[in-house]
Amino acid sequence: MSRMHFVVIGGGPGGIAAATHAARFGVSVTLIERDVIGGAAHLWDCIPSKAMIATGGAIAFLARSEGMGLNTVEAAIDTNNLSERLASITSHLESNISDLLSSQNVRVIQGTGTLISPKTVRVTTADGVEEDIHADTILLSTGSRPRVPDWCSPDGDRILTTRQAYPPPEIPEHLTVIGSGVTGVEFVHMFTSLGSKVSLIVSRQHVLPDKDPEVAYELEQNFIDRGVKLLKGARSTAIERTSEGVVVKCDDGRIVESSHALLAIGSVPNSDSLGLESAGIESEWGYVPINDFGQSNVHHIYVAGDLSGKLPLSSVSTMQGRKIVEHMMGVQQHDAHRHISYNHAASAIFTEPEIADVGLSQIEAFAEGRKVRVTKVPFSSAAKALINDDTRGFVKLISDPATGVILGGSIVGRHAAELISIIALCVTNRLTVADLRETLFVHPTLSETLADAAE
Repeated sequence: MSRMHFVVIGGGPGGIAAATHAARFGVSVTLIERDVIGGAAHLWDCIPSKAMIATGGAIAFLARSEGMGLNTVEAAIDTNNLSERLASITSHLESNISDLLSSQNVRVIQGTGTLISPKTVRVTTADGVEEDIHADTILLSTGSRPRVPDWCSPDGDRILTTRQAYPPPEIPEHLTVIGSGVTGVEFVHMFTSLGSKVSLIVSRQHVLPDKDPEVAYELEQNFIDRGVKLLKGARSTAIERTSEGVVVKCDDGRIVESSHALLAIGSVPNSDSLGLESAGIESEWGYVPINDFGQSNVHHIYVAGDLSGKLPLSSVSTMQGRKIVEHMMGVQQHDAHRHISYNHAASAIFTEPEIADVGLSQIEAFAEGRKVRVTKVPFSSAAKALINDDTRGFVKLISDPATGVILGGSIVGRHAAELISIIALCVTNRLTVADLRETLFVHPTLSETLADAAE
């Protein structure tokens, strides 16, 4: 009896997780990737941006070292060294992933996969060689790419997409960032830390329009303190090259002149060459709707990652990949976590201070007319924050006043991305404020503020 053949198109976090998990079940797996094993959005966007942010953080730490009882030290950016560092990190991760796939006997094909029928994938390699592969089940996890509007023509020199900025050809003297969502504010933080003057086009009345306004305000104040110019209520309509740089024009008549401009206005799914119609797969604006099991309307074809239109997070994509394989193999799960609860996914923004949240937010609760208990503890009350000479930010906990069940939380401050995992564990497992309060945390640590918020 022949083994089930599982074909994965897209070697990002979701595709890798699914391929390796399926191989452990004894399935024959073929993975097709056209760019980089590990995923372009992950290894060409996410990881380099966080590495550059870490470099900027080191510069910022040295600049304020006097507060730690040291003489102030100045650090200068070395663009060549930074480029080598980013390449080294990406190469190391890609190598690790390739070794993992090899150890699980996953067949990897470097090329483009296109559906030519519901169970046939045509692979075209870079040198034009074609191969038709029959599949029993298929996973589409092709990710996304930076969105470029028709009023802009990135050139990789002065007008950049996010993918052209790791690092840019030169550190901008003055950078205009277009887009004030998660990606946009990370770039503002990154380049101010690296010494650039930054202007930010904010289409709404505050940055991070989908986040808690109190969180957004905290970040805006930090930006203003660092000299960032915020153009609120403005939408970019054109970017033009000049002899000295670029000019960004806004719909309200305002103009920003700078040395460089960077687009951070979202992404579009990589679905245009997948052959969705040939397989009878329904799509909406390029995204493929899925059910709770990750299935498209053609049930033996699953979808994970950005293409599914769910939260564009590597952690979510990885979990989707694993859950999809378990459903494909008929693994019985009788606990409450058989489906992914997307509203329980923790997310973080790697600005300074860091921002992280999970579950129900205060503004969402009020919008729903839901009664909640909100407790907030500033990091300035924590001994560890004083030791770190960084008392910025707070912990905010959202709970049900009747049962004490923790429904969500937000954190602004140092290590917020790490600390939010504790609240995420509580939200996912319906733990209560009493459970959190009775937990013995290490002293002195920032995590103690979570117990304080539960009091």
